[in-house]
Amino acid sequence: MKKVLTIHFSQSGQLTEIVDNFAAQFQDAEIDKQVVVPMESFPFPWTTPVFFDKMPETVLEKTIGLEENTYRHDRYDLIIFGYQPWFLSPSLPATALLKNEKFRTILKDTPVITLIGSRNMWLNSQESVKKLITEAGGKLVGNVALSDRSNNLVGVITILHWMLKGEKTKKWGIFPKPGVSDEDIEGVKKYGVLANDALHTNEFGHLQQKIIAKDGVRVDTNILFIEGRAKRLFLIWANLIVKKAEKGNRNFWVNAFKYYLIFALFIVSPILLLIYNILILPFTQKSVRKQKDYFQQIRLKKD
Repeated sequence: MKKVLTIHFSQSGQLTEIVDNFAAQFQDAEIDKQVVVPMESFPFPWTTPVFFDKMPETVLEKTIGLEENTYRHDRYDLIIFGYQPWFLSPSLPATALLKNEKFRTILKDTPVITLIGSRNMWLNSQESVKKLITEAGGKLVGNVALSDRSNNLVGVITILHWMLKGEKTKKWGIFPKPGVSDEDIEGVKKYGVLANDALHTNEFGHLQQKIIAKDGVRVDTNILFIEGRAKRLFLIWANLIVKKAEKGNRNFWVNAFKYYLIFALFIVSPILLLIYNILILPFTQKSVRKQKDYFQQIRLKKD
């Protein structure tokens, strides 16, 4: 019987639903369901100060302590790794797991499928995840990226409503529900069917193309443009905050980043996107298509 490991961290429970729906499609397989438990708790809903205070270490991909998982086996035929992006990077628990020596031993020479539950920006975080899986000797064979389908600015408003109040409801009764839609959470089952077929035939080579064909990885042009520039700025801010923290000024600079992010999202970003779509995009279609194709795939860029 095939042995499958599912492992993820979830605060709200959304990613748990995604992973469970995906894994439920496996037949004639033993499923070892593991949950990542950080030693430092991340209560949900968030508070604004706690959320923004996690930015520097998240962006710099620092590790944190995790409670030890008791795996049923030393080797698996397939690993399903679910995670969320935080600040354009893997969440702190996700990064810590991928840097955990015991888990890296299990990853070695094992096919891995990543399941992402995000607001809408996951491109940079998946690059980091691909690199960490590769460094551990794992074999990334598939990726499903589910995200909020709302407009970027609408999504900011709805996700803050959910994150800070803990309510996955329509804000004021007029905004769409935040997060991944119920339809997409249910629809992840079709990708689980594809993964089950690949597992039992030992044919993972075409799995990602089949996932893409069923709309399992969407790359929005505007998000591609934003993420291509935002990660560098986040790294600058993260290093600045860590440096200033040595002088006892961390809170001031974390708050400065918070207001910078609000300004960038609601003022700078719409203006830049307008300019981009009118003056730049019409002349860069070929390059954009190439970038989209890359991010839909599972290969890692060569340095």
